[in-house]
Formats: sequence, structure tokens, C-alpha cells
Amino acid sequence: MFVGHALLAFALAVGAAERLSVPRERALRYGLVAGLFASVPDVDVVYAPVGLLLRSVETVGPDVFWETANVIHRGPTHSLVMGALLAVSVYGWAAGTRPTRALSLSLAAALVAVGWLFSGAVGGVVVFVFVSSGFVVGAIATRTAVAPRPLFGAALLGLLSHPFGDLFTGSPPPFLYPFDVVLVAERVALHPDPTGQLLAAFAVELGAIWLAVIAYTRLTDQRLSELVSPRASLGAGYAAAALLLPAPTMEQSAHFVFSVLAIGVVGAPVRPFSRGIDGDRVVVTGLAAVTVAALAYAMAYGVL
Repeated sequence: MFVGHALLAFALAVGAAERLSVPRERALRYGLVAGLFASVPDVDVVYAPVGLLLRSVETVGPDVFWETANVIHRGPTHSLVMGALLAVSVYGWAAGTRPTRALSLSLAAALVAVGWLFSGAVGGVVVFVFVSSGFVVGAIATRTAVAPRPLFGAALLGLLSHPFGDLFTGSPPPFLYPFDVVLVAERVALHPDPTGQLLAAFAVELGAIWLAVIAYTRLTDQRLSELVSPRASLGAGYAAAALLLPAPTMEQSAHFVFSVLAIGVVGAPVRPFSRGIDGDRVVVTGLAAVTVAALAYAMAYGVL
């Protein structure tokens, strides 16, 4: 879902900008900024080196590593409360006045303190990286002429949309962290069969990517049909993987994910070193091939 989070936020931001009659170039910038903010919550992967560095050598082991992972990943950085406050903090700094910047720094410090108090030293460091990443995205947006108010909207959209995407692939994040309130207790079940659940979640991911592609082609006045090469139909051959590979599940999915994504090479140009290669056509054809492959696999799995 790493890519899906960013591209869904991009598509939503572009759609909102178009409804507000924002010029296309600015709408594209807003979409990119929202996509960057949607990627910020996953900086919590820094838990691994931090968690290991804060422990003695004698206690480091696989069990300790995964225990740290489960506590921190999809934790404070995936909270709607923390995300909303980070958006306000970034906005306050971008506004540029002395009072708003004082508020901004106060909120940023409070977020780190909350992470430390409720999730320990590792949580504090992770939230610090989370906040710092948000400020970096805010600085990039400001340098690309995104005004404070659109920046605030893009930050809210990206940071608050991210946690909902994780409802399909893992344990639900603590939406109201640090408050001890559970909004969703279990992962959203899209299919009773474990492999069907994985395929449905993968379909959601592909759907988010296609929404972003459609939004981008609309902004750039391109026809989607002209960006898909007939080579994408070769992805149908991936149906054979249902016979050759073990049935994947959410817990054991690497062999499926990496192999089906490899089908995207179908989009690569026949003459890779020739000039005038259309990058958009390469990407969209590859995506179409992966989509065809996933559908073919699902149909073959259903028959078996």
C-alpha cells in the first residue's frame, strides 16, 4: 500500500482542485504535495534501527525485532489526531508570522513529547522523524509556490487519508492515539478466503493507482486509451502462476506481489536506448499489464 497511499491522495487532491476551478498546473502541484504528505506516516519504518540501537546486544533477536515492529509501525504516525496536529503545525510555519511559528514549534514539540510519553523512547524518536518529514514536505511545497492554505488542505488530505488504506492490509491503526479509544478493532474483510482477501486488497491498491493515472491524464490532456500498448494483454499469461506458485495470503504474499509486479516490464520500450520514448506510455502500459495479470490470476485461482 506504500504507493497506493500517495497516489490516492494525489487523485483526491486533483479532483478537489478541479471542482474548485483551480488552474491545472496548480492542481498538479497540490496533488503532488498531498501525495508526499500521504507517504509521511510510513516513515515509522525507522523503528527498526532505532529500536535495535536502544537495546543491548544481548537482547537483540528476531522476537525483539518484530515485537518492536508491531508496537511502533502503524502506531502514532497513523493517528488522525497526530496527523491533524502536524498539518496545523506545518501550516503555522508556512504562514510565516511570529505567532503562527511559535504555535507551530509548540505543537511540533508537543507531538514528540506525546510519542515519547505514550510509546517510549522509540516512539518519541519515530514521532520526531514523522514531524520533521512533515516540515520537509511543507518546505518543498512552499518553494514550489504552494500557498499556506492549499498546503494545509493537502497536508490534511494526505495525512488523514493514509490510515484508512491500512484497514485492508494489516491490523487497524490507532485512529485516535494517544487516546485509548478503538474505532476499528479488526482488518476489513473483503473476502472470506485468505487468498481472496489478498487479491481483493491488491485490487484496491490497483484501483487507487488507476484513479491517479486518470487524474493525471485528465490534467495533461492525454487519452488513456492511447497510453496503453497492446503488449499489456501479455499479462494474461500470469494465470499459469496459479498452478505454479503456492496460494498467497496476507502473511505470505511476497512471491505473488513481486512476481506479478514483474509483469510490468511488458511496458518497457522495445528499443530501450532509442530516443523519443514516451515515459507515460511505458508506465501506463506496465500498469495495465499488471492489472491484466492480477485479473487472470484471480480467475484461474477461482476456477481451481
